[in-house]
Amino acid sequence: MSTLQPTVTQKNLTPQQVVDALNNYIVGQNEAKRSVAIALRNRWRRMNADEEIRDEIMPNNILLIGPTGVGKTEIARRLATLADAPFIKVEASKFTEVGYKGRDVESMIRDLTDIAIEMVKTEMQDRVKEEAKEIVEERILDILIPPVTQNDSGNSTSGFQANDQDFNPDQASNKELNERTRKKFRKKLRDGELEDREIEIEVQKSGKSPMMQVFGPQGGMEEMGIDLQSMMGNMGGQQKTKRTVTIEEARKILLEEEAEKLIDHESAVQEALQRVQKQGIVFIDEIDKVAESSSDSNKGGGGPDVSRQGVQRDMLPIVEGSNISTKHGMVKTDHILFIGSGAFHVSKPSDLIPELQGRFPIRVELNSLTEQDFYDILTQPKNALTKQYQAMLASEDVAVEFTENALKEVAAIAAQVNEQVENIGARRLHTILSSLLDELLFAIPDDISNSDITIDKEYVNKQLDDLVKDKDLSHYIL
Repeated sequence: MSTLQPTVTQKNLTPQQVVDALNNYIVGQNEAKRSVAIALRNRWRRMNADEEIRDEIMPNNILLIGPTGVGKTEIARRLATLADAPFIKVEASKFTEVGYKGRDVESMIRDLTDIAIEMVKTEMQDRVKEEAKEIVEERILDILIPPVTQNDSGNSTSGFQANDQDFNPDQASNKELNERTRKKFRKKLRDGELEDREIEIEVQKSGKSPMMQVFGPQGGMEEMGIDLQSMMGNMGGQQKTKRTVTIEEARKILLEEEAEKLIDHESAVQEALQRVQKQGIVFIDEIDKVAESSSDSNKGGGGPDVSRQGVQRDMLPIVEGSNISTKHGMVKTDHILFIGSGAFHVSKPSDLIPELQGRFPIRVELNSLTEQDFYDILTQPKNALTKQYQAMLASEDVAVEFTENALKEVAAIAAQVNEQVENIGARRLHTILSSLLDELLFAIPDDISNSDITIDKEYVNKQLDDLVKDKDLSHYIL
């Protein structure tokens, strides 16, 4: 079994390379891109620094401040992909202080650990895929051409189906013929000639083993998973079931099963714990929701916000650096990168407790989106909404093109509605485009098929004019 050594980093991208990659998906917000790019590179720098000082270099956590829909979450999500690091996005408003009903903040580290383990196991399975393929091929051959066995008469027999045109049952006693037949079928398998043939395979029953939740002594729930089957020593062995599937499907099922057997699970867990501690990224969205504004302070505590400061106090030791107990072992959070994010409409960053403020030294204010930004968002990113709709409709053999004037009009409408109703940033484009293409999406493919359609400015005005002019209806363009 292969063992992974602790990796320093998966992608040694320079800050400029990170910004260039982010530019493919995110319009504007250059200051935020620079900050996260530097933070990412600093992790590589720390892990390659002299051992004497390496542990003393703390990550510079980042606080992204800006209205909704301007790209805060997208920046963090794309950063995690570029870093190829364990990443989790959590919402601060979902956590409660220890002692209250809800999730405690330590669960974010436990969930991050689970994500890292799956990541490492997947990498390990990719490394042993070729070896697993050979084993799967033999398993399928054993089903098609069972190995020769001795029957009661002492003759060598094969369990292969006698009605197969490539096998002569009169010569079943010949072991050499069995091997030749296996060789012939091996070639057929590799050439893909048998993919549609159905066979019966034995697989482990799907579904997770029963899990127990253990409540910790501190009043919060310690989400320690205990596999009852393992705890009882695999009494009765692993449950298996038989399925009839095509060889193509059997190959996928068995490949996953065999790759799982080949990897060293203990090494995977240890490597995952190292990655979490050295490369983990936690994105805490809506952190402003746990900040207590001055107006809240004047009203006094109580109500649904009673535990907001408690959540901050519970979050503080994790962001500062502490040991968190997980079902896989202890995780040190000293070098995990935390990225906080919030609109801070009602509260201000200074409304966070001072200790927590100090743990987010890099603060970046993201800009509200302009009409030009909306146009750029519709045209520049690789995953632009217009390109998404074009790809979906192309699956129905309908080619849709947007004229430049049409997209400029959509951008203008998005900016106008944001200004008049509520500013929700780029999210406004989702429902504006949905309303714009509603009739078209409904008519395809029953009324429209194999067509080339051009969306121009006139079509945009026809579809959206009434919605924009009617203030009541514009509220529904969310």
